[in-house]
Amino acid sequence: MKKSDLFIGFIIGIVATFLGVLVFLQLKLPELISIEGLSTIREQGIMGKLITLGAVINLLLFFILLKINKDLMARGIVLATIVLAISTLFL
Repeated sequence: MKKSDLFIGFIIGIVATFLGVLVFLQLKLPELISIEGLSTIREQGIMGKLITLGAVINLLLFFILLKINKDLMARGIVLATIVLAISTLFL
């Protein structure tokens, strides 16, 4: 049982969420993928919603990690999801 697996899972969860956000923006709102688009997203108040949609990928990763017996990495994914959920309250 390595404690670094928890940290690796946390990093995987954060990176997967931001990749999910980028994929969602690319598919639905490609004009907002820029620095100006980021300010538009903040002005409209949809940053939290985008992060939440991006975090859906964490669910899939969680079950994959459980299936291959990487329990600590799966806990890291859950921790990342909790941190992202709390951060959406402030965005």
